[in-house]
Amino acid sequence: MKISVITAVFCRADTVSHAVNSVLSQTHIDIELLVQDGGSTDGTVEILEEIIDTRLKLVSECDSGIYDAINRGISRAEGDVIGLMHSDDYFANNKVLEQIAAAFTDPAVEGVYGDLDYVSATDPNRVIRAWRAGEYTPDLLVRGWMPPHPTLYLRREVFERWGVYDTQYRIAADYDAILRWLAKGKIKLAYIPEVLVRMRVGGESNRSLGRILRKSREDYLALRNNDVGGLYTLASKNLSKISQFWKRG
Repeated sequence: MKISVITAVFCRADTVSHAVNSVLSQTHIDIELLVQDGGSTDGTVEILEEIIDTRLKLVSECDSGIYDAINRGISRAEGDVIGLMHSDDYFANNKVLEQIAAAFTDPAVEGVYGDLDYVSATDPNRVIRAWRAGEYTPDLLVRGWMPPHPTLYLRREVFERWGVYDTQYRIAADYDAILRWLAKGKIKLAYIPEVLVRMRVGGESNRSLGRILRKSREDYLALRNNDVGGLYTLASKNLSKISQFWKRG
């Protein structure tokens, strides 16, 4: 089973090599790493060009944002299964893709996800939030549930049938896509009850109050467009994050 990992990056010279090497060090052999750089000017491209590995396929070109970059990466992917590695993230261990591939040996499984740790940007060993997703059932969507996006891997057919990321969303295209795949596509998910990915805090959606408000507006639009819920679901989604601060360690 070939797994394609997409890394969309723009000016992340301080973290991109950690993200990339966590993919290239995986024990699952049949992988490709498609790095989609948005025209970085901080040395990111030069760092990537120094990594000698035929599995790493780098393209640097202007794009209209992270979701456009991810979509460009998906369009280049040749794998049976496609997932992401954000440029600030890294795999929790070197057997993650091996575990994901094993879950996909069930032909009925269309997507696989696991748990996520948010870690300090300055000390990756310090866990800030622990996202323990649990098993998915369709009724959870109206209560604001979603799988940790950086841990989600999908069969290529899911993108072909139900689409990629809608770039009209600047922050919440991942939530919209997940709702589309689960609520409309009704894809079958398998859960790996382990931390698969560690994410450094400080993402696009929570950098300022203005972005938090925009994220909430886009989340609400995604809910309505996918006929999943409304204000109750949005409130439940946001409140569910509180418990993640209690589950550290």
